[in-house]
Parts: sequence; structure tokens; C-alpha cells
Amino acid sequence: MKKLVWTFGLIAGLICSVWMAGFILLGKFDDFDNGVIYGYASMIIAFSMIFVAIKSYRDKHLDGKISFKTAFKIGLYITLIASTLYVFTWLFCYFNFLHDIGDKYVAHTIEKMKANHTPQIEIDKYRTAMNDFGKKYDNPIYNALLTYTEIVPVGLLITLICAFILKSKK
Repeated sequence: MKKLVWTFGLIAGLICSVWMAGFILLGKFDDFDNGVIYGYASMIIAFSMIFVAIKSYRDKHLDGKISFKTAFKIGLYITLIASTLYVFTWLFCYFNFLHDIGDKYVAHTIEKMKANHTPQIEIDKYRTAMNDFGKKYDNPIYNALLTYTEIVPVGLLITLICAFILKSKK
């Protein structure tokens, strides 16, 4: 099971990481209106490897039978490996190429707030809050922990779904 988990975890992590790097190289990483869709789409595609891994393990090693617990463990380990690769890729990109992404996001959001006639006092509060957040985000540990909270829940949700679908007690 160890080889299977590492193989599929690394594949899933590479899918997310290459997708992220591709968007950076294409100059599309600051598409703030659609970026969330692109990012979570890459995670869902990457975590489809969980389904493939559980099914493969069940069919090749367990004669078509797998418990929810075993299926969940496989998905959990794949999620942790892929998420770690994703987090390290993000940290590398953020601290080397995207350190100003927060400032760009704040400017984009403030422009939208102004277009929606948001009172200046609310804009100022937002700017102050984001400046405080930016200082925390420049800490690599805080940044990594926050990035894990972005990807791990997606992997866990897909793990639960796959473990439920693929469990069998023939």
C-alpha cells in the first residue's frame, strides 16, 4: 500500500503544482475573478487519483473487497502527500515570484469596492485588515498552514466520497 499511496500522492501533487506553475508562467495567476475556479478545478482533477488508487488497491490486492477505513486511509495519505507538495510549490512561488500578489489582490478588491460605491471608511478598514494579514502571511509557517487549509479539505471530501463509493464487503 505504501508504494501505491506515494505514487498516487505524488501524481496528484504534481497535477496541482504543474497547474499552478502553468498559470504563473502564462501570467494568469492574478485573474482574481476566476482564480478560485481554476485552483479548485485543479485540486478536484488531482484528487481524482484517490478514486483510481483505492479502486486499484481493492481490485488488485484485496480481491475486490475493501473496508471504508482502509479506503479512507489510502485517500488520507494521498491527500497529505499531494497537499504537502502543493504547499511547498506555493511557498516557493510566493516567496520567489508572487510576493506582490497580495498587494495586487487588495488593489483589485478596492477598485471593485469603489465601483460599488462602498464608503471610504469601509475601504480603509479593509485596507488595514489586509495589511495586517499580509504581515502574517509573510511568515512561511503561517503561510504554509493557511495553504494547507485551502487544499486538505478538498482532499478529505473526495476521500470520504471515494471511500463510501468503493467500500465493499463481498
